[in-house]
Amino acid sequence: MKILNLKLLLFFVVSSTFFASCSSSDNIDLSEPISAEETNTFVEVDNISDEVNNVIDDFFAEESLGARSEDSNPGGILSLGCMTRTVVIEGTTKIITLDFGDGCELPNGAVLSGKIILIYAVNTDVKSLTITYTFENFYFNELSVEGENIVVRVRENENKNPQSTLTVNIKITWPDGEFASRRGTKVREWIEGYDTRTYGDNVFLITGNWTTTFKNGTILSATIIEPLRREMACRFIVSGLVELQKNNRKGSLNFGDGRCDNKAIFTNEEGEEFEITLKRKIF
Repeated sequence: MKILNLKLLLFFVVSSTFFASCSSSDNIDLSEPISAEETNTFVEVDNISDEVNNVIDDFFAEESLGARSEDSNPGGILSLGCMTRTVVIEGTTKIITLDFGDGCELPNGAVLSGKIILIYAVNTDVKSLTITYTFENFYFNELSVEGENIVVRVRENENKNPQSTLTVNIKITWPDGEFASRRGTKVREWIEGYDTRTYGDNVFLITGNWTTTFKNGTILSATIIEPLRREMACRFIVSGLVELQKNNRKGSLNFGDGRCDNKAIFTNEEGEEFEITLKRKIF
């Protein structure tokens, strides 16, 4: 009898859990529209990801140009007196640590702290370089950045421009505990500024697709329809079109005509347009 009662108890516990799960799933509103806050967080994560990737691109561009001093490298990453670089070679593997200490201000005003660790093969095709980079106690301003990215850099693509193809896997956490994770692929073509050694004149065209997962479990997928133009002298993307999808709802985000401003136009499936004021929680 005790065994029977125990089996009945387990049955009701499992059944209750099952029905509760079904009820919870039934309550999810798949038609809930994409919110302005989600759109802004999506853009903020993208901006931080691009800023970090630009640091990596700028560093390797300067390395390839042979820049080693502040006099020969005005305004570049290697000229930052607050950053130290450590190089370790283990067999055929090269490990470079970029240490920004407790706070190192970039030419555009962003403050980095902690370390970015780059790992790649020493003996590799000079036309292509595969780099894995991770973060150690790394912060972009006051936002924590974690994860591991893999980037394949080519010196010249079909347009004779440097290009990086990234496999993105990062998590960004705000001081209030909110976070967003990014997974996907991003192709960054460096169309201006790669031969000047000046951080602020770098311009990229970006394509790709990825998903952003928020703390509450919401997943926002993005596919670039028209290349995004990212000018490092501007805090925001200046042009391009992204298709967004959350559950069974879609929309598009248009970043404008090339002017540097904090405005974008979100268009829903019904064709209704809404102006979005892009903002950053901390910058």
